[in-house]
Amino acid sequence: SVDDIRNLIDQVRFPPQSGKYKIYIIDEVHMLSTAAFNAFLKTLEEPPSYAIFILATTEKHKILPTILSRCQVFDFNRIQINDISEHLLGIAQKENIETEYEALELIAQKADGGLRDALSMFDLNVTFAANNKLSYQEVLENLHILDYDYYFKMADALLAGNLPQAFIIYDEILEKGFDGHQFVVGLNEHLRNLMVCKDTITIKLLKVSESVQKKYAEQSQKVSLSFILSGLSIGSQVDTNYKTSKNQRLHVEIGLMKLSQIQNVLNLSQLPEGAEKKNDIVADSRQSIVVSEANNTYQVSTTPQTAIRNSPSNTLRSTLDIEIAPQKTVAEVKQATFKVTENQNFTQEKLASFWQAFKENREKESEKVLLNCPWEIKNNVVYLRLDNDIQLQLLNELRQEMMTFLRQSLQNNLIQLEAEVISTETERRPYTQQEKFEFLAKKNSALLELREVLKLDVSY
Repeated sequence: SVDDIRNLIDQVRFPPQSGKYKIYIIDEVHMLSTAAFNAFLKTLEEPPSYAIFILATTEKHKILPTILSRCQVFDFNRIQINDISEHLLGIAQKENIETEYEALELIAQKADGGLRDALSMFDLNVTFAANNKLSYQEVLENLHILDYDYYFKMADALLAGNLPQAFIIYDEILEKGFDGHQFVVGLNEHLRNLMVCKDTITIKLLKVSESVQKKYAEQSQKVSLSFILSGLSIGSQVDTNYKTSKNQRLHVEIGLMKLSQIQNVLNLSQLPEGAEKKNDIVADSRQSIVVSEANNTYQVSTTPQTAIRNSPSNTLRSTLDIEIAPQKTVAEVKQATFKVTENQNFTQEKLASFWQAFKENREKESEKVLLNCPWEIKNNVVYLRLDNDIQLQLLNELRQEMMTFLRQSLQNNLIQLEAEVISTETERRPYTQQEKFEFLAKKNSALLELREVLKLDVSY
């Protein structure tokens, strides 16, 4: 408060009784009020020659700029894991404590760059250590840390597509009292560390011990970058939605299901160029259109809808939210060149059946309303009568896909699609008194004569 600062200023006036300097250390200085800072500013600008003020804080941005401009600022960085481990090893040797170096590295990593926290945890673990020996396993249990081995085993199981083994590992983690959210965060960090190890330039970003770093380097050679990126995408979704999920264990297990199928999807996307792939399906209950990548042609077949839904590629792509680069996009499929050997004739009834099939396959209600508009065909040109410009804009967005479907279904490249907006003008009803009088006067002209004879005025 201001009173505390004033007492401090009164003490500064007296020189030290012994020694050359009088040092004042103000911890957590960002907690001072603005009035206290203003009271302290004068003394800080012109301090006595023997007075030194040390302002310590962890939130430098909360200090007034006028105070910072009059100070020498020293920013202390986090202490590296190796430095903390070596310091703890020196203490252990002086105290005749037998330790495993991996245990010291684990304490250093848990301290997160703070030596004071590292010393506290080291003292705590030594107190509970048996026979004055500090082991890696005991430190894991005392600090309640999930071992790296669990993540390495989980990554191997997911990479091999072994979903039962992944479920068993996750159940073992929960049985040891670890939180599911903690596991998800750790698994995402594990995948991130694997990505960092893919390149020797970024391997220095891995803040783990050297022994664990070697394990990461070995496993990163088995995992592709596509697997890691897809896994991070799924893992981040599980992390984001974990707290809002009602069944959190099932939520994590669904994420593990998706992760275990990534490798199958990646293998499917790497089929040889000559192989026929089913990239996109436009189907109804009677027929389906299958895109063949080998010759960029459309083939109309009578494949049952259930067979299409149960195909392996369709099942995997609907289960996982993963984009595979080698496959064609829907836009590229729509722009494919159709090879029709002969333009076949068709009847209006046949066109109507395919028109209905296309409409039933649409998901948006606005598109179904558009396709319900009246139409007629003349010389291979379909004329569609629309109600407004909004429908015309929607038709322009749907035109390419619709013409593609009709041309290939009817085996006729001459089919065109034209639209016309039919504007219907509605008669405006009279609203004001003047408009009502004029409306009635048009029906009976005697009202005008009556108004002139009686010299009446229209009441507004």
